[in-house]
Amino acid sequence: MSTTSQPADFPTLPTAPDALVDAFGQVHTGKFAGAVSVIDWSALAAPFRRGVVWRRFHHKHWQYAALVTDQIFCGIAIVDVGWTNTAFAYVFDRQQKKLLAEFSQDGIPGLTAYLNSHPTIGAESWFRFPGQRLHFHHQPANNAYRIQVSFRDCQIDAELHLADAAPELLAVGNVIGGSVHATVKSGGMCLSGEVNVGQHCFSLAGGCGSVDHSNGFLARETRWLWASAHSLEMGFNLQSGYFGDQENALWLDGQLISLSSAHFEYDSANVLAPWHIHTSDGLLDLYFQPEGVRSENKNLLIAASRYQQPVGRFSGWVKAHADASPRPVSQLAGVTEEHFARW
Repeated sequence: MSTTSQPADFPTLPTAPDALVDAFGQVHTGKFAGAVSVIDWSALAAPFRRGVVWRRFHHKHWQYAALVTDQIFCGIAIVDVGWTNTAFAYVFDRQQKKLLAEFSQDGIPGLTAYLNSHPTIGAESWFRFPGQRLHFHHQPANNAYRIQVSFRDCQIDAELHLADAAPELLAVGNVIGGSVHATVKSGGMCLSGEVNVGQHCFSLAGGCGSVDHSNGFLARETRWLWASAHSLEMGFNLQSGYFGDQENALWLDGQLISLSSAHFEYDSANVLAPWHIHTSDGLLDLYFQPEGVRSENKNLLIAASRYQQPVGRFSGWVKAHADASPRPVSQLAGVTEEHFARW
């Protein structure tokens, strides 16, 4: 991976703390470079700590991964919402602009899903349901995340290699209507493996992968807009909604750069129309052209989820700092998302 020197006034992010909660039960909030070894909320004190029942129903924990090549995009997630769990995976053909395979399955509390509290080293999560299996884990022997997925006539076996990867983003902060939340987002990582759908086999060699491990206490109703795209040299994560600008960041030539609030201009009634996304600090201005969309609308009476995730390409420019020359972005593969959850 190529690197560039930083100007003297380049605003670097502080290094991630050893723990999220200090000896007095208070939370280290902010944006950090790197990751904590464990996301552990057991020592929380007032005003963050709540009762056992409240924590049970407001604790949300998920592991997400994106795999992208010139041919396909895969989205994979395992989610524990406290009182139940769910998982999904899909394979989108970017050339044919259509979904080749997908599944979404609600599970049984305490039985069908497991997510440990390690966001990077030692990470492991799985979902098991008849005919459907997902397994995500860190392999110390080759310092890689391995992802194995099997459902119907689809099998995914991928490795995301951490060697030479840019620092992760750790974002920790308060949530309106909830308590505290932490997320660890990776930049782009070298990808290997393959995806098989029916008679079609897609190599992941030369592709790029990224992961998202999130863990916290969210509001009963949570909304967000999200955008994410990565190559090995450049990537970004943007969110507008429940977590404010706390997880907005740019990866550029191995450097991790904080971004301010993100503005999403799009047509909610037609998410396949172009999107315009920019940040208030003037460091990012992008147009997104969708290639297709995965959507889902669940209504479980006491819970609901409305979700649209277009897959497509970003073009425009980014800047490392206010005085830098704009860096062109051309056809960078990624996703946007509109999501409402009552959970």
